[in-house]
Amino acid sequence: MHMDDASRDRESWLLLWRVPGIGPATFLKLLEFFGSPRAVLQASVAQLREAGLGHELAAEVRSADIATIDADLRWLAGPCRRIITCQDSVFPPRLREIAVPPPLLFVEGDPGVLSRPQLAIVGSRRPSRSGRELAAHFAAAVAERGIVVTSGLAHGVDAEAHRGCLAGGSPGVAVMGTGPDVVYPRGHADLAAAIRAHGAVVTEFAPGAFVRPENFPRRNRIISGLSLGVLVIEAAAISGSLITARHAIEQGREVFAVPGSIYNPLARGCHALIKQGAKLVESIDDILEELPAAARGAARRASGNGGADTVAPPGAEFDGEQSLMLDAMAFDPVSVDALVDRTGLTANVVSSILLELELRGSVAPHPGGLYVRLGRERA
Repeated sequence: MHMDDASRDRESWLLLWRVPGIGPATFLKLLEFFGSPRAVLQASVAQLREAGLGHELAAEVRSADIATIDADLRWLAGPCRRIITCQDSVFPPRLREIAVPPPLLFVEGDPGVLSRPQLAIVGSRRPSRSGRELAAHFAAAVAERGIVVTSGLAHGVDAEAHRGCLAGGSPGVAVMGTGPDVVYPRGHADLAAAIRAHGAVVTEFAPGAFVRPENFPRRNRIISGLSLGVLVIEAAAISGSLITARHAIEQGREVFAVPGSIYNPLARGCHALIKQGAKLVESIDDILEELPAAARGAARRASGNGGADTVAPPGAEFDGEQSLMLDAMAFDPVSVDALVDRTGLTANVVSSILLELELRGSVAPHPGGLYVRLGRERA
């Protein structure tokens, strides 16, 4: 194909994608009927009606204006930017297999990363401190084994997963629910830039597409569709993370969930997933053993990274009163008064020990004046 033909072909994909009322399912139906977006745009109203379009939508297709893709072409003129279509050889094969794949993706960064073994990590936008630490910890452990971490660039678990992946030295993928030129939330512009430099930022939404609630469930099907499995860390009973998990189940992907305290409302979503058959995860090994052999073969080092993969029990590095306090706390949020009753220590002594343990990263304040023991102790 000559360059002029290639450019016209690219413009046809963008132009059809910009037609009001043409979503992924309709686009793919037209693509199957006509063979190419250019053929769709050249079809008569009668032919479009024969393909199943209503009269108004057929008229919209016939009146498609090249000016509508000016913003797309301007965005594509930037460095390391391209669109990949579902007919391209570089389109990620796992994503092509889902029920309604995106007809095209706007990609900034390395599109080759999208075809590598990936694990999606998602969860609450307002996680506990323990949830944030777990997201970063699991993401780093996965990344250190050569598996790409994919998430949605949102606040909370998503952001910590992206940061953990970068810390683990593996490329990452961020899937956005906005146009490629609209980073949301805005405060994650630097994080998005880091992901682009070491992986890819992708979206099916055209440049200029701003935040709309209905975009995020669509975004979530891409997160799960790219991945071999989805790990959920802290999710309310009704949440976007559970939508991603539901997409994963429908797509035949593995679903993993980290359990939490029965008193933590952010654990309810994970517990519901476990009841429905998701695998309960306590360590990175619980994830790796469920992934295909090809993904396990991508690991750069043997399972285990110096003890950071599993929850470490209290050891000799804690003195008697600190160990007593940790035992009394278990892993549920607890008040100072309850710890006074459980340990027999005075309130002042309990508060002093809690401060020492907080400084060591072993406990954290919890809403309501409570404290919670974290999963990893460090000296």
